Amino acid sequence: MFPIIPANSAAVSGNQEGVFGFGQDATKLTHTNLVSNTGVVASDVAAAGMARDGLAATQYGGDKAIFGFGRDAGGETASTCLVTNAGVVGSDVAGVGDARSYLAACSYGEDKGIFGFGTYPTVSITNKVGNDGVVASDTAGVGTVRYALAACEYGSDKGIFGYGSGGVSLTNLVSNAGVVASDQAATTGTDRGYIMACSYGGDKGIFGFGNDAGTPVSLTNLVSNAGVVASDQAATTGTARWYGAACEYGGNKGIFGFGFAAGDIATGVTNLVSNAGVVASDVAAVGTARAYMAACSFN
Repeated sequence: MFPIIPANSAAVSGNQEGVFGFGQDATKLTHTNLVSNTGVVASDVAAAGMARDGLAATQYGGDKAIFGFGRDAGGETASTCLVTNAGVVGSDVAGVGDARSYLAACSYGEDKGIFGFGTYPTVSITNKVGNDGVVASDTAGVGTVRYALAACEYGSDKGIFGYGSGGVSLTNLVSNAGVVASDQAATTGTDRGYIMACSYGGDKGIFGFGNDAGTPVSLTNLVSNAGVVASDQAATTGTARWYGAACEYGGNKGIFGFGFAAGDIATGVTNLVSNAGVVASDVAAVGTARAYMAACSFN
C-alpha cells in the first residue's frame, strides 16, 4: 500500500528569492533590490550596511545570505552584512580576514559559503562562511592570484570560481567541504574579467558577460553539474556589459543584472536565465543604474 503524503508536505527547493546590493553610480551606494521567486526586481531599498562597492555575496544556512568585503569610503574593508530569510540586510559586522575588493563568493556544502580571491594586494586566499553566518579567518590561497572574477554553485553542493583580471579563463572547483582545487586548464571560453555568475537548473551554473580586453561582451558559458565549463554561447540578447551581478531565483532559474555598458555607462537592466540556461532579452531597469555590486539568493 502506498503511503499517504499530505499535499503540503513536499519539499520546497531553496534559492527562491534573490537580492542585488550595494555598488556605485557616481558614488558608493547602500541600495538593495530584492528579486521575487518569479524574477521580478523590486525598487531600491536603503540597506543598513555601509556604502561600498567591489564586494561579494553568497547564500548560507540554507535560506540566508551575506554581503562581504569591498571598498567603503576609507578603502578596502573586510566587514560583512547578514541578510535574513526575509531579505532584510543587517548592519555591519566587524571583518575577519584580509580586507580586499573585487573578489567573488559562492555557496557550497548546501548550507555554507566561501569568499575568495580579490585585490589589495591581489591574492588567492579564501574565507569560509559557516551555516551560522560566521566568517572564518584566511585560508592560504590555491590557484592563480586574481580579481574581478565570479563564482557560483554547481552540482547542488559544490562551487566554482572562474575567469578574472588579466583576461583569464582559469577555474577553481570548490568541494562540498570547501576545499579549493588548483587551477583547471583554461576553459574553452573567452578570456575575460569583471564577469558575473549564478547557478540555475538546480545543479548547474552559468558565467556571463564581462570585459574582454576593454570591450564589454554578452557571451555566456554554461557549467555542467560536474563542474565542466562549456564553450562560448552565441551572444545573448542582453546588453553587453561588465561588473554587474547575478543570482539564482525561483529554485532553478537565474538573473543577471546591472553593470557598465560600452562607454562605462551604468545600467540597471536585467536578463532572466531559464532552468535550461537560456538567457532572455533585457528587462527594463527598476533599481538605480550602477556597477561594482554583488548579488545572491536567499529563502
